[in-house]
Amino acid sequence: MAAPTTTPTTRKDTQPWLGQWDSAVTSYYTLLGATGLLLLLGLVMVLSSSAVTSIAAGESPYSAFLTQAQFAIIGLPVLVVAMRLPVRVYKALAWPALLAAVVLLVAVMFMGDAVGGNRNWIALGPVRFQPSELAKLALAVWLGAVLGRKQRLLGRWSHVIWPAVPGAVLVVGLVLAGHDLGTALIIIVLTLGAFWVAGASGKLLALGSSIAAAIVGYVFIVGQSSGDRLGRIFATYGTCVDPQGECYQSIHGLYALGSGGVFGLGLGASREKWRYLPEAHNDFIYAVIGEELGLLGTLMVLGLFVALGIAMSRVVRRHPDPFVKVTTAAVACWVVGQAFVNIGVVIGVLPVIGVPLPLVSAGGSALVTTMAALGMVISFARSEPGAAEALAARGSVVRSTITVLGRGRRRRGARSSR
Repeated sequence: MAAPTTTPTTRKDTQPWLGQWDSAVTSYYTLLGATGLLLLLGLVMVLSSSAVTSIAAGESPYSAFLTQAQFAIIGLPVLVVAMRLPVRVYKALAWPALLAAVVLLVAVMFMGDAVGGNRNWIALGPVRFQPSELAKLALAVWLGAVLGRKQRLLGRWSHVIWPAVPGAVLVVGLVLAGHDLGTALIIIVLTLGAFWVAGASGKLLALGSSIAAAIVGYVFIVGQSSGDRLGRIFATYGTCVDPQGECYQSIHGLYALGSGGVFGLGLGASREKWRYLPEAHNDFIYAVIGEELGLLGTLMVLGLFVALGIAMSRVVRRHPDPFVKVTTAAVACWVVGQAFVNIGVVIGVLPVIGVPLPLVSAGGSALVTTMAALGMVISFARSEPGAAEALAARGSVVRSTITVLGRGRRRRGARSSR
């Protein structure tokens, strides 16, 4: 008897949901959705966590929220424009953007303002912003242009080092000159991610990591605020000897997370934000999320950042342009890495280093710059193989549907008039 014939099954037949997830526009919609949800959640939580301190300062309870909302409104057209710019425009902006960032970082040393011990703010008329935030975006684009163009030559150390390493060291050094160690750490992570995706050798990455660790250790030990920073490290990994001193913020952050439980106390019901937890609307907003929205709320935020990371990794894997690969990897290490560092600080895994939660914490220049960076990556996702055609096809379907519905309404209106 002849053996029965069988037809081979495809992956789409056995896993139909995977075919939908692995479509050409998955990266685009995931990036767009996660960015929008984090932005909306951030506005709500800034309002909730800052109202009490604003009232205590004699201001409107909506003061911090309205400021953040203004920057979000400014960031929306920036995001939309960044989404529409083609890749060639970002390549052309690489060197001018880095030059402008370096000039602003140098200007901070002479005319900058110090906040919280860090000299990283500059005022140009009524606008006050952090050039170090702009430097993150400029360096990511510049590394993509430099390393992407030299991808076939990166087997030689001379091509890997020049000019990428001096440029990155210059930016990190200028940021450290303002005593902003947290931002410098994020820029180092951004740079290492760009080199790794570009294909630099493991030995070079290990050497760069060792040098970066040595620089950070030097700043910790002999820096201007070394005593305070060492105290934070000992408070995190040792025994807390002063609950009202260096470990006060970490303790109250854990109090907020612990009191929230699984479902939270309810939106607006936080107790720690009543001037117990410093920087409740900024660096420690994740603790307020845990207190008011519970474990489920914190996992939702964590899941949204994981979704951003997965979507950006898809862009890195699927896009054929080396510039896009390196730049997207740098932005992913910046945004997702900074989110994990902030969360690690709040849950007590890392010492307090003053790094905000992207898109969620209060802060205008950080918000606008992050929205611009994610808008750029969304633009890259639109140019993935097959993405432009799929988006155009879906747009035509939507327009056809609207046209059909409009015709149906006009016909019903004509019949009723008869």
